[in-house]
Amino acid sequence: MRLCRYAHQGQAEIGFVLEDESILPLKEAAEQFACPLPPSTNLLDFLPGGGLYGAVQPLKEFLDPSAVPGLTFPATDVQLLVPVPDPGKLLLLAGNYAKHVEESGGRAEERERTFPYVFMKPPATTLTHPGDPVRIPEVSPNQIDWEIELAVIIGQRCSRVSEADALNYVAGYTVINDITDRGFTKQPGRVERPRDGFFDWLHGKWHDTFCPMGPCVLSADDCPDPQNLRMVLAVNGHVEQDGNTADMVFPVAALIEFISSFVTLLPGDIISTGTPHGIGKAKGKFLKSGDLLEAYVERIGTLRNPVV
Repeated sequence: MRLCRYAHQGQAEIGFVLEDESILPLKEAAEQFACPLPPSTNLLDFLPGGGLYGAVQPLKEFLDPSAVPGLTFPATDVQLLVPVPDPGKLLLLAGNYAKHVEESGGRAEERERTFPYVFMKPPATTLTHPGDPVRIPEVSPNQIDWEIELAVIIGQRCSRVSEADALNYVAGYTVINDITDRGFTKQPGRVERPRDGFFDWLHGKWHDTFCPMGPCVLSADDCPDPQNLRMVLAVNGHVEQDGNTADMVFPVAALIEFISSFVTLLPGDIISTGTPHGIGKAKGKFLKSGDLLEAYVERIGTLRNPVV
C-alpha cells in the first residue's frame, strides 16, 4: 500500500497510489466501498502505528486500477505534497554507504569499529514538495549537489529499542533528496578554527528547499525488508547514482536502535538513511538552473524536482 498527500481545491487530501501511478482518493474510496473513516488529513493515521490503520485495511483489496473505474486520476493532474509536512525531527545520515565515503575522500570502516554520523536539517524551510523547485542559493551557487536517500518515517513512540524490534516502530518509507552545497564557506577571510570545515559542510545542507521529499509513502507492512531496494538518481535523464539499500553500513533497524538509545523518536520523525556513491562532487559535476532531478527508489516511486 502506497499513500500520498496532494492539494485539492486548496486543501490537503490523502490518496492511494496505484500500480499505474494514478491516485485513488481515500475519501471517495471509503464512500464507494462502504468503509466508514473519520476525516483526517494526517497520512500517519492510516499507516502502521496510526489510529486509523486498521480501519483502512478493508480498502486494500480494491487497489487495482480496474476495480475503481472513474475514481482515479493521474498523479500529474495534482500538486503532490510532502508526506509529513511538520516532522518533529528531520534526521539524516552521513557516510552510511562505504563507496560514498571513499568517493568523498574518506576511509570506510566496518560497522563494528564505528558508529552512525547523524545530523539534522531544519524541516520547515528545507522540506520541498514533489515537483517544486530546488533553488540555487545566491550566497553560494557553484557547488550544489544531489544525494538520493531512503527515508524512514517513525510510526510509534520509540525509546531504547533493540535492532531486532526496531522495524516494528516504522510507519513507512519515502524518498529524500539531500541537496548539498559542497562549497559553502562563510567569511572567507576568517581565522581558521579546527571545526570550521565541519560547520561549513553542515551549513551547506541547510539552504532553503534543500530537502525534497515524496512522492508517496510505502507502508511498512508492505516492506518487511527495507534492505534490498534499488535507488537511482538521474539529472536531465542521465543516471548519476545507481545503488541499493543492501549496501548500507548501518541498516535501518540498526539506525533506529542507535538513535533511540539516546533520543526518543516520536510519530512523524524522519530518518534519512544516507546516500550511495555517485555524487556530483566526485565527478566535478554540479546542479544548475534548468536541470531536472529524478530520484527513484524501488517500490516507492520517483521524486521529481526542477532546479532554478
